[in-house]
Amino acid sequence: MKMVTALIQPNRLEAVKKALFDANVHKMTVTSALGCGQQKGYTETFRGVRSEINLLNKIRIDIAVNDDFVETTIDAVTRAARSGTIGDGKIFVTELAECIRIRTGERGSSAIG
Repeated sequence: MKMVTALIQPNRLEAVKKALFDANVHKMTVTSALGCGQQKGYTETFRGVRSEINLLNKIRIDIAVNDDFVETTIDAVTRAARSGTIGDGKIFVTELAECIRIRTGERGSSAIG
C-alpha cells in the first residue's frame, strides 16, 4: 500500500480528477494548500504598499492505493497536471503502514478498496 500525494495548480484540479476517474482511481482527499518552490512568488502593490507574495495557492490530493495502482495513479496525475511551466507541482509516494476502514473494521489492502 502506498500514499500518493500530489501538489498541483488549482486550475488543473478538474483535469486531474477526470484523469484519475478514467484510470479507475475514485477515492481521494482534496485540500487547499499554500506553498512555493522554484516559482518563488511575486511582488504585488496594493494601495501603495508593496508586498512580496511567496506562498502560492496549490491543491493537495492524497490518494491511498494498493501497489498495483501506484504507476497508474502517477501517470494519470502527471498527464493531467503538466503544462510544461514552472509550478506544475510535485508527486510524493510514501509507504502506507496500515489502513483501517472505520465502518467495517477491515484492515490492509481490502480497506483501501
